Amino acid sequence: MAISAISELPNSRTEPDGSAVVRVLSYNVRSLRDDEDALARVIRACDPDLVFVQEAPRFFRWRKHAARLAAKSELVVLSGGATAAGPLLLCSLRATVERTEDVLLPLTPGLHRRGLATAVVRFGGARVGLISCHLSLRDDERYAQAGLLLDRVAALGTPHTIVAGDLNERPGGRSFTRLTKELQDGWETAPWGTAATWSATAPDRRIDAILATAGIEFLACGVPTDLDRRDLQTATDHLPVLAVVRIPAPDGPQGQSPA
Repeated sequence: MAISAISELPNSRTEPDGSAVVRVLSYNVRSLRDDEDALARVIRACDPDLVFVQEAPRFFRWRKHAARLAAKSELVVLSGGATAAGPLLLCSLRATVERTEDVLLPLTPGLHRRGLATAVVRFGGARVGLISCHLSLRDDERYAQAGLLLDRVAALGTPHTIVAGDLNERPGGRSFTRLTKELQDGWETAPWGTAATWSATAPDRRIDAILATAGIEFLACGVPTDLDRRDLQTATDHLPVLAVVRIPAPDGPQGQSPA
């Protein structure tokens, strides 16, 4: 896309055919150890309907910290946090929640526990599954987790699903490739802004991504270029990924649930 400013992106809306245009943000917040007010300003500037968070607070009073971030960002907590080992989902009041589930992945001794924050929501009649993830730093565990993530996509039982998170791997890596054999990569489908997500102070690699099942249309996806640079550098050590997607109506040509 030729545009680069957030203000030029399509607005969230329900189309006449019942499909939903939705803004999706993925963001590793480093356990809120940095400037929380700057973090909230970045999120608000992106004006998301859904936020897929990684490294949410997991320890003492973690629910209070998650709720505070949601309130500062003018959103609500949907699912996840410590009960998902770090991934968290936030949403606007536009979303109608059907169900949520926090999933812990198998623990490898000596490594951090990983998990998935999942939900099924509706925007009008458009129904979509959501999974926030943060994959392992170790290659073999990360590859196994990519397979479990795809299993969870299938288990949600929704006609459309969005997966977003910190994959801890660049495109072309075997775990990233395992995922994109079955899911669309938003940046590859509709690149917008810039690609690199880490580090916030000297971005040189894309290790965070927004992915989706077939049928969801990416209108734009990438790192916004018009956010306050100081806020980006003080909020956390990753840059945010923002996507605008169109979720088909349930009775649209791509919205039929599988038989």
